[in-house]
Amino acid sequence: MTVADGPSWNPITDLQQMWSFPFMVNAFRAGTIVAVLAAAIGHFMVLRRQSFAGHTLSLIGFPGAAGAVLIGVAAGYGYFAFCLAGAAVIALLPRIGHGGYSEESAVTGTVQAFALACGFLFVALYRGFLNSVNALLFGSFLGITTAQVTVLGIVAVVALSILAVIGRPLAFASIDPEVALARNVPVRALSIAFLLLLGAATAEVSQITGTLLVFALLVMPAATAQAVTTAPMRALALAIMIGLIVTWLGLSLAYYTPFPVGFFVTSLAFAGYLGSQLIRHTRRGRTTADLSASGIVP
Repeated sequence: MTVADGPSWNPITDLQQMWSFPFMVNAFRAGTIVAVLAAAIGHFMVLRRQSFAGHTLSLIGFPGAAGAVLIGVAAGYGYFAFCLAGAAVIALLPRIGHGGYSEESAVTGTVQAFALACGFLFVALYRGFLNSVNALLFGSFLGITTAQVTVLGIVAVVALSILAVIGRPLAFASIDPEVALARNVPVRALSIAFLLLLGAATAEVSQITGTLLVFALLVMPAATAQAVTTAPMRALALAIMIGLIVTWLGLSLAYYTPFPVGFFVTSLAFAGYLGSQLIRHTRRGRTTADLSASGIVP
């Protein structure tokens, strides 16, 4: 949907025009909340190498939203219900093998396949317009209400508060779980708590980017930041900054075009990731060249 002919050369005027519409104000508020939460949770998800679990939870949100629409309630309730339930199932799985992720990966894939099948069943039973399915899959900034923004804000504050409390031991358990366990760090409890936080974050992000493009905010800003810097706090701050920038730009571009916001957010985040990889390879080349010049590396 296009509500304006195109941007002008004056960004202040463009912002005033966009924010004259209540739905755009709510979209920017929701996008800001989601971007911050996704970057913070995504930072630990990438650190823990649990991107597959995050991807599965994003897909689980699709049958949740479709089921909610089918029974006549807001899609947001379905996102949260299914994502949190899916996170609980993955979190309570028995763990075997090094790092405990072999069993998790197998059952996570099974849950993912079953969730997708349920989602398409709910869509078939609903018999609604294809447009609504596109919004569930690829996101939409239209129709975001003040009540939804309030719910997103409350969930984000609770999730970020919990993350702030468990952040240090969670990072320790993520980097070296065996040593953390030996030092009486509650590795298992931290893992369960984090997966529930991941489920909440996924449910929030899905309402902006759609279930298929959650990784745009959940993975790419964090992966980009960690490719640029190895300092944990700098990487976290940079991930949040990247998430905010791509979300704000994505919403602005979607306002002036008929294309879904998820496409722009994903494209911008991917461009940032490619840029970070270029920076990292350039640094490696310079380091190798310096070592060769000094005679350390033949």
